[in-house]
Amino acid sequence: MADSRFKILTVNNISVAGLRRLPRETYEVASEIGHPHAIMVRSHNMHEMTIPASVRAVARAGAGVNNIPVDALTQRGIPVFNAPGANANAVKELTLAGLFLAARNLCQAYSYVRDMHAASESELAGQVEAAKKRFAGFELPGRTLGVIGLGAIGVEVANAALDLGMKVIGYDPNITVRRAWQLSSGVQQATNLDDLFNHADIVTVHVPLMDETRGIVSRDRLRIMPKNAVVLNFARLGVVDEEAIKEALTDGSMDCYVTDFPTLALKDHPKVIALPHLGASTAEAEDNCAIMVADHLRQFLEDGNIRHSVNFPEAVLRRSRPNRLSIANANVPGLVGQISTCLADAAINIADLLNKSKGDVAYTLVDLDAELDADTLARINGINGILAVRSLPAITG
Repeated sequence: MADSRFKILTVNNISVAGLRRLPRETYEVASEIGHPHAIMVRSHNMHEMTIPASVRAVARAGAGVNNIPVDALTQRGIPVFNAPGANANAVKELTLAGLFLAARNLCQAYSYVRDMHAASESELAGQVEAAKKRFAGFELPGRTLGVIGLGAIGVEVANAALDLGMKVIGYDPNITVRRAWQLSSGVQQATNLDDLFNHADIVTVHVPLMDETRGIVSRDRLRIMPKNAVVLNFARLGVVDEEAIKEALTDGSMDCYVTDFPTLALKDHPKVIALPHLGASTAEAEDNCAIMVADHLRQFLEDGNIRHSVNFPEAVLRRSRPNRLSIANANVPGLVGQISTCLADAAINIADLLNKSKGDVAYTLVDLDAELDADTLARINGINGILAVRSLPAITG
């Protein structure tokens, strides 16, 4: 008897806590597997990867999807899932650590002590007393933190900074209602980015990398920051103009740059603290991300439901019948009518239907009163604008 289990290809080490969400009775998960139905990935670069025709979904156990060819997958009707917010606490804690590292010159002070050479305790004590003024820092209460991006991470950072006694100003023209409810009323709203940079002693960035956010920390914006400014980048490498950062650090207008993305241009600069991409590198964050995407992947493969996809709309329909049809298509008029016609010609009644769109693509779930035959499925798949079609009988057992 043929194996009817869903086959999942893992191209990185995925947390066991996530993989356990995929029951062995209905899922086969392996790092080498033929004709996978889905791919689970963390940081692997999929742009150079041949993605099999059997793949129906890609799940990224993290937030960013720069390593995934999203546009190409969209044209194939393949949703890309991610885990927004699952690593928020981990990145928040590292951002706060970055604040303290910058404020108290801790990395420079640590390196100084490690490199000290002394023949006696008294000589060592003398060197300590002589040098400590070099590493004098500042306290956070009363300082103004500018938070760019008020998603899951940005909101947590802003709220935590308020608890530390800081003044906080935030900017996010696309803030969701959910995040707005979570944001403390003590966070001031910047009217625009220039307003934020003009008032913030420290700026932290928490936005995805896209055309409109590339180089958002620019030369012109750094110039209007207060003297001895600090910039924290735990978002993505490209959101800052590195040449502008280097200029500001060298001419003394900027005091420190803390980044999770080391580059040859900046990693050895004395005013740069560069960390090896530690943002989500906690056991808890890896577990949370893997659990979230495994759950969403399972919902999609078994019932066609879409949650937290970066390229397809949210589409969740509770099953009313055992037989279900899921359809990804171009967002053009008339396609739902053509699908309905195909079903009517096959004398199959529609029990329930959900149609959602997102930009140039749309997604439809249809619950049917009868089993869909192969000819009707092929006819629907042949409609101009259809990207992918699946027949989803209910899983039993």
